[in-house]
Amino acid sequence: MAKLAVKPRPRKSLADLEPPPRTKRPESLTSREQEILELIWAGFKNKEIGQRLKISVKTVEAHRANMMKKMRVSNTAQLLKTAIQGSVLRIR
Repeated sequence: MAKLAVKPRPRKSLADLEPPPRTKRPESLTSREQEILELIWAGFKNKEIGQRLKISVKTVEAHRANMMKKMRVSNTAQLLKTAIQGSVLRIR
């Protein structure tokens, strides 16, 4: 039985690899996250949001962190900017 000649495939270095393309569109927010986002836009602090919605400050912080992760941002200004650009938040 004859052996088949296998051509070696050129290997790419890690520097040549590109990450998968990221979509600009954020994942959809839950209704509670949307509600909290609107309160952040209105200028309320986490403690004030918690009092208004009758939830703990830790829960508000968790929702904010989840929104930031979904929208791939690292601060509140970027969160609001991305929400406006993505039509998640409408300016009235």
